[in-house]
Amino acid sequence: MSRLAARPIRRVLVANRGEIAVRVMRACEEADLEAVLAASEIDATGFAARTAPELVVLGPAPPSESYLNSKRILAAARERRCDAIHPGYGFLAENPGFAAAVADAGLIFIGPPPGAMAMMGDKIAARQAMEQAGVPVLPGVTGRAGVDLAAARRAAGRLGFPLLIKAAAGGGGRGIRIVRQAGELEAALAAARRESEGAFGDGRVMLERFIEEARHIEVQVLADHEGNCIHLGERECSIQRRFQKIVEEAPSPFVTAALRQRLGETAVAAARACGYVNAGTVEFLVAPDGTFYFLEMNARIQVEHPVTEAVTGIDLVRAQLAIAGGGPLPASQDEIVMRGHAIECRITAEDPARDFAPCAGKVGQVVWPTGPGIRVDAGIESGDTIGVHYDSLIAKLIAHGPDRMTAVRRLDRALGSVVVLGVETIVPYLQAVLRHPLFRAGQATTAFVAREMAGWPPPGETLPDEALVAAAVAEVLGSSGGGPVSGRASAGTGPDPWDRSDRFRVGGS
Repeated sequence: MSRLAARPIRRVLVANRGEIAVRVMRACEEADLEAVLAASEIDATGFAARTAPELVVLGPAPPSESYLNSKRILAAARERRCDAIHPGYGFLAENPGFAAAVADAGLIFIGPPPGAMAMMGDKIAARQAMEQAGVPVLPGVTGRAGVDLAAARRAAGRLGFPLLIKAAAGGGGRGIRIVRQAGELEAALAAARRESEGAFGDGRVMLERFIEEARHIEVQVLADHEGNCIHLGERECSIQRRFQKIVEEAPSPFVTAALRQRLGETAVAAARACGYVNAGTVEFLVAPDGTFYFLEMNARIQVEHPVTEAVTGIDLVRAQLAIAGGGPLPASQDEIVMRGHAIECRITAEDPARDFAPCAGKVGQVVWPTGPGIRVDAGIESGDTIGVHYDSLIAKLIAHGPDRMTAVRRLDRALGSVVVLGVETIVPYLQAVLRHPLFRAGQATTAFVAREMAGWPPPGETLPDEALVAAAVAEVLGSSGGGPVSGRASAGTGPDPWDRSDRFRVGGS
């Protein structure tokens, strides 16, 4: 264990925004640690800032002048006498240079070592390390300098179609293209390289065989400074739009006990192979026959971590804090038990009826649901403004139940109680996903959204009466504080059509 990692943590600079900043600050409070939020000027009056015990303003709204400005973040940590920095996810969370700079400044980076982060952040290097460790990888072609057109054509001849072109750096679905025939290869390769260069400053790409009807399964791992490593079961993330997850659940309805054991053991082997410490996620692509392949490792806390917390009872952010301070793992592998089922929906300020166009503006009344097994990790509340500088995620809605169908019904009813006035949200689309027979049967694969949701919304579809009533009631409730709220209304589309035992509710009442 390093001397720096063994130092007790007393004060944590939370260098992020929105719901993850709120989540980390609450974990700090429960761990009896002091939290200081580092926010941009535009976020200095937002929900996270109003929640913060202490606030420091980094700089203007553009990320390069605030959340991506490592010098300002380190200066803020020193100014406020912090011992450690929690980067959340996104921004600098997977930047090995920043992690090294934090250590050089005498502070604790709440995340993995820079070396492990660098290895896993480069998909080409990660793939090569996994091959050496005996972790199965997809048939493909990499090369340290990436893949050019000539190499891609040779690979296509050997691997066949469809192929997946994938950026060597970054994530979030950028720099990825599916190629189904030879005539598409050149244009797809050029587009992926341009997008990767623009998004990550790295135009290198790699090629892998693309598996139709696969499952995207990831395994949560925790590793401490003493070399101990455990896994906390899997999450299924197959419901994706343009390679970005929108619905996640734990456990997977596809994974058997035997497959779960193999995935977990492989994930631990992958973490050990790169000298990993703290919380991380190993992602796999699982074929219909149960054969699985390493995709990548996310060296940070994941957006979807609450579903694992729900079924294991382990607070992953608090575990991050403890491990970073030199503490032990929260449990042994034998003590990890998955109880019940949990599903998460990402609620974004996007208009799904207009090709998911981002929606910005001032939010009027916000009503988040309550009820048995319901958790909301929110990044906004009534009166906040959604800007154009950052990701469109405004909240995560999680439902936990004793079985999958109970969790599905609870989540659908909770979505029907969501009201956000002033901007459109993805809520109606999420309900359509949850109500689809393939999803309810646990049979949705990575092809589900493109194939089954392509026609959403049906022509001429309008919000049902329940949603309009919810919006109107919320507006009346909000008007007592300063008059009616104008703007768009985004609301859920009422209760589960398969379950009429519960009347439509607003705010869980």
